[in-house]
Amino acid sequence: MFFDFANVFIFIILGLAMTFLIITVSRLLAPRVQDNPDKFTTYECGERPVGSAWILFNFRFYAVALAFLIFDIELAFVFPCVVIFKKWLKLGVGFLALIEVVVFVLILFLGLIYMWNRGDLKWTKEVPEELEEGVILEEEKPIVF
Repeated sequence: MFFDFANVFIFIILGLAMTFLIITVSRLLAPRVQDNPDKFTTYECGERPVGSAWILFNFRFYAVALAFLIFDIELAFVFPCVVIFKKWLKLGVGFLALIEVVVFVLILFLGLIYMWNRGDLKWTKEVPEELEEGVILEEEKPIVF
């Protein structure tokens, strides 16, 4: 029993030693340029931050990102099915697997059509003339997401 704890203890010691060694070698070999004030800003994207970070972002950014993730995960689920589809055909379950994959893709396609019809995939939103002038009509209700 003590031998098991000794293995864990050795791994902890080796992990800490490797961490210390890597950080030390990095500090010795890596070039350092510290006289640039932009280096210490929140984001190193090449643009200086302007205004407060507590602003409301447009929902379209999140909707497009979620749509991308959904279809990316769709590819991750469908690709293995495509790879072994010939094997399924030989086993006699190819038609059932094809129906399942088609239903899966159709459900996600219906979600894409829904997002398209709502206008969530448009980058620019058309604003009526009344709203551009600052007049809000009373019968309009705010959109709740």
